[in-house]
Amino acid sequence: MTTTPLKFVRRGEIVTLHDVPPTRTLLEVLREDLHCTGTKEGCNEGDCGACTVVVGESVNGELKTKAVNSCIKMAHSLNGKALWTVEDIAADDGRLHPAQQAMVQCHGSQCGFCTPGFVMSLFDLYRHHAHAGKPISRDDALHALSGNLCRCTGYRPILDAAQTMLGQPAVDLREAETLSKLELLAQEGRAPSTDSSYISPTSLAGLLAARAQYPQAQIVAGCTDVGLWVTKMHKDFPRVLDVTQVAELRRVEQYPHHIAIGAAVTLTDAFAALVADRPQLATFASRFAGLPVRNAGTLGGNVANGSPIGDSMPLLIALGASVVLMAWRGIGNKAKAVHRELRLEDLYTGYRQNVMAPDEVLAWIKVPKAVPHERSRVYKISKRFEDDISAVCLALNLHIESGIVTHASIGVGGVAATPVRALKTQAALLGKPWSAATVKAAQATLRGEFSPISDMRASSAYRVEVLGNLLQRYWLESQGLTAINLESYVPEGEAA
Repeated sequence: MTTTPLKFVRRGEIVTLHDVPPTRTLLEVLREDLHCTGTKEGCNEGDCGACTVVVGESVNGELKTKAVNSCIKMAHSLNGKALWTVEDIAADDGRLHPAQQAMVQCHGSQCGFCTPGFVMSLFDLYRHHAHAGKPISRDDALHALSGNLCRCTGYRPILDAAQTMLGQPAVDLREAETLSKLELLAQEGRAPSTDSSYISPTSLAGLLAARAQYPQAQIVAGCTDVGLWVTKMHKDFPRVLDVTQVAELRRVEQYPHHIAIGAAVTLTDAFAALVADRPQLATFASRFAGLPVRNAGTLGGNVANGSPIGDSMPLLIALGASVVLMAWRGIGNKAKAVHRELRLEDLYTGYRQNVMAPDEVLAWIKVPKAVPHERSRVYKISKRFEDDISAVCLALNLHIESGIVTHASIGVGGVAATPVRALKTQAALLGKPWSAATVKAAQATLRGEFSPISDMRASSAYRVEVLGNLLQRYWLESQGLTAINLESYVPEGEAA
């Protein structure tokens, strides 16, 4: 069994690599195969950002880029795309890119190990703002650098560099040549041979056929979790099935009463669609990992993975989301695509276990749109505010009409083997007056509904106590209190 050649664009030229194993990471290819050691290996699990690179692709004739972690990105997922590393962004005559020059002038590098990753996140931030003609604010910089950690705590000069780099002389990175080469690769096509060990279909029919032919293949999307199985658990999969290039599943579709999010839609784009419908989810969306992880990971992958501390599932459960599973079944000319739809919480049967048959794939996530009288909130409790995994996640979607709870939907993460719905607490709220007494009774029910474990993130007692406290917080917010929210805090000296 072989892999198809890996082809991507770098420095305006097409790079072709042969015999790249299916689970070889992009970072390994850069450092060990291409001997480009500017990109650093820090945590090797997508947490620190030292390995950040920028990936681009042609979308409707325009070059779209995003910063991603190369340490957990399978190299073959770069096929047909463009790549920039810290070694690629200076001008041919040696002039530094504005992101690099600003870091120099603002003294943004200390030990320097994390600097290449910071520079690449800044590079992508610069590109987006320069093309849009928009200045870079401190909030813009914080958002762009949410996946980069500095062990020397040198964030202030790095933020200064972010906000001043647009004033540096521009550098020509041959984007027109890059776009031309990307279109050339697209014309060549990327159809894998039938015995390829890394299969990346471009159509839904191709994906379903490949899944039917290879039901034991490891499905990957953004690899933000499977990548850790490779780098930390040293797993090696003889065959990989990548869903991220399936055109039908890369779309967000708007319908009168729901949003349909394809399984290959990135977390960045999926949350953008959810926030557009429910703006109050913006803070939670920004806390879902760092930006490079959101740029690579997919909502479908997060849901299919089914981790009990995965942040998207409690929210989707509370919003009443469902999933569409698809398969290719039948013989010969009678074979056809079939699908079934079920509530998201019914997908799971146990810890990282689900009801999907070996030939099925998760294709769509359907999320009902917001309605009048709805009050949706989601709370994430973690040791670190940014780029951290939840200890507890509580999502609530109540409809309150004339002071009565007419609808109650609650999703919880971090308290059981799977993401769960708080059925008893929903019943304790439904049809009751929205009052302090009702909330107090529901708090007791919520605290007694689950028996969470103690682990490295939190004790069982802490989780139980916090669950009730978060419901109290939801009540206080409904009464107009805002000072209890971190997002409402205004630093001293700044205008409200």
